[in-house]
Amino acid sequence: MTIAVPAQDRPQLGRRHDKYDRLVATAKSLPKLKVAVAHPCDVASLGAVFEAAELGLIEPILVGPQARIGAAAEALGKDVSKMRIVEAPHNHAAAEKAVELVRAGEAEALMKGSLHTDELMGAVVRREGGLRTARRISHCFVMDVPGHDTALIITDAAVNIAPTLEDKIHIVQNAIDLARALGADPVRVAILSAMETVNPKVPSTIEAAALCKMADRGQITGGILDGPLALDNAIDLGAAKIKKIQSPVAGQANVLVVPDLEAGNMLAKSLTFLADADAAGIVLGARVPIILTSRADSTIARLASCAVASLVADAQRKQLALPEV
Repeated sequence: MTIAVPAQDRPQLGRRHDKYDRLVATAKSLPKLKVAVAHPCDVASLGAVFEAAELGLIEPILVGPQARIGAAAEALGKDVSKMRIVEAPHNHAAAEKAVELVRAGEAEALMKGSLHTDELMGAVVRREGGLRTARRISHCFVMDVPGHDTALIITDAAVNIAPTLEDKIHIVQNAIDLARALGADPVRVAILSAMETVNPKVPSTIEAAALCKMADRGQITGGILDGPLALDNAIDLGAAKIKKIQSPVAGQANVLVVPDLEAGNMLAKSLTFLADADAAGIVLGARVPIILTSRADSTIARLASCAVASLVADAQRKQLALPEV
């Protein structure tokens, strides 16, 4: 019988994280990001907060039951007395209070603690008192894949289950804005499907073609789009040449837009568990970036998630805020 070993527990002799190291180094040069952490009441979630705070990436505000936060800190052997704690009795209250801190201008980002993602996002997307904007909220993985020269952004693999074409306009634009905030230039966006030709029987190929034409017409800006593209000819120049695909994106995409959540989730987890990739996670399209960490994340992935949020927040400071809805 074969036993699966979590990614963070596997030996990674000689494994380097140059792409994440550069992100963290850039984020450390920025002001500390003020982050409202919703319900950090276990060792994993509170440990991630201490890691990022000790590295100088974030200035956390811990939102949740003080007794449970203190117990988690004690289990970690950490002193939580110097961190600000805002009392909230349970998961839902902590999510709502963290959102209130953002609306009051006391925090510039949200971070998921030991509560379910839908509990946090429920508070975010509320029409009254939430953090919605005119944009559709979407999730991006920023993947550090061994042997691949650049970080890969994969979207959406965590929020939008079966996005419509209209949803994908926002998903693509959010990803482009993220790539630009991370310093990518140019941003090359591959709209993925199972093939590189438009096939009326495969809806994702038609949507890919429509998205590319929208970019041609200025409805999506800031990146170069091509699609449909299969995964191999999106990220491998050799595969693109074999298929005789002439494109500024094919073989060198740095943003991969998947057809739906199932495809994205399987792609991201395949890279993580079969290729020893790390996955930093960020939610975009709300008033502030939202850091989604998992207990299965490696330390460097958790730090990279905070670094990505810091770079996104810095980019948002430099431009007008999105209109609220």
